[in-house]
Amino acid sequence: MRIAINSESHSYNYLLKLLLFAFSLFILSSCTPADDLPVLNEFNQQRAFQDLVYQVELGPRIPGSEAHQRVRQWLLEVNSEVGWEVSDEFVKYQGQEIHNIVAKREAGKEYPLVIIGAHYDTRVVSDKDLIIAKREIPVPGANDGASGVAVLNELARVLPKEINANIWLVYFDAEDNGSLPGGEWIMGSRAFVEQLNEVPDAVVIVDMVGDRDLDIYYEKNSDEVLSNSIWAVAESLSYVDVFISEAKYRIIDDHLPFIQAGIPAVDIIDFDYPYWHTTSDTVDKVSAESLGIVGEVVLRWLLDNYGGKP
Repeated sequence: MRIAINSESHSYNYLLKLLLFAFSLFILSSCTPADDLPVLNEFNQQRAFQDLVYQVELGPRIPGSEAHQRVRQWLLEVNSEVGWEVSDEFVKYQGQEIHNIVAKREAGKEYPLVIIGAHYDTRVVSDKDLIIAKREIPVPGANDGASGVAVLNELARVLPKEINANIWLVYFDAEDNGSLPGGEWIMGSRAFVEQLNEVPDAVVIVDMVGDRDLDIYYEKNSDEVLSNSIWAVAESLSYVDVFISEAKYRIIDDHLPFIQAGIPAVDIIDFDYPYWHTTSDTVDKVSAESLGIVGEVVLRWLLDNYGGKP
């Protein structure tokens, strides 16, 4: 009988020690230093790259095409799923049907309005292709179209809700078919600015930001103060070899209608992309790392100016 009692006592003591050990582990884990905890609001470059690939797999996103309609629906779903108020803003502009996709996160009227934009359409012909026979083929648009959209999508996922600004993510339509019969550049952003009822404090356009050999210069039409602010963030993140503090090009892009309306706007673009408006603007010419660099810079600029650091 005594042996049996001692056996039960030993089992009880062993169980008690096991529970105490488990509890101590829980306490230790709850006291982990903040530096060892995962960083919040990180831009996920691989997830952005997957969004880029998906767009290219849909086919050229030419206005009026099935791929164009499918990418519109996808953008509505992506932003809605992560809590943005999103809409397809349809308008007819110079005979062209325009579908600007606008995702909003409102902080209140007392807060500044910041727009981050990119175009999602692609060019109907590859008129810069070295092979003449390919110049009537639509541009795949891996960099010219899909890269900017991929950055905006990931920003939609990781931007904190408590940011001290009204943020609009605007996916512009009908940007890329200028210099063609019946076409004009930046039609979506022109239509958007003409219908604006609020004046943004800052507009940041990202376009052609996926190039494997990424070189982003100051764009000459962009607001100087806003450009300096973003390039300073890039320098703080040690991206001076990518965000180069020299002016090189004067570009017609979706920032221009805002500039012409007196609104500070900047174009973040790598215009030294050799596959621009060719059939070779394909997934193998872009990289997740490039998307990550641009996404991290824009995210950090937003958090530094409107919401604190992650």
